[in-house]
Amino acid sequence: MKEENCIFCKIANGEIPSKTLHEDETFRVILDVGPATRGHALILPKNHFANLCELPEETAADAMKLARRMAALMTEKLSCDGLNLVQNNGETAGQTVFHFHMHLIPRYGDDGQKIGWTPGQPTQEELEEIRKTITA
Repeated sequence: MKEENCIFCKIANGEIPSKTLHEDETFRVILDVGPATRGHALILPKNHFANLCELPEETAADAMKLARRMAALMTEKLSCDGLNLVQNNGETAGQTVFHFHMHLIPRYGDDGQKIGWTPGQPTQEELEEIRKTITA
């Protein structure tokens, strides 16, 4: 199932040209046209799912397996020092295209990118309250 006005549906299904690194019946992996670093790629499912919560479990598992294979290949071929796997859900979390996708971002010692957050300092009581809320 594709969504007619979704640019990632069109790219994943070959309607819009891309620099494809991998394609199978479920996914297309492309180079990002606005890369954070050299080799930044996107894993796109060919079917439309707005975010991780809509993704069927089997497709999610397959996406992670593909991410692992691509990360190993990219690390070998690009000689990067590390790799970030990023997946944003919702506008507040930084998602700008509402078609599930995963970023594979090769990291180099001098790339100047910062992907991270400032760690909070919750109390043990706050952590316990959150744990109970989630598992209730």
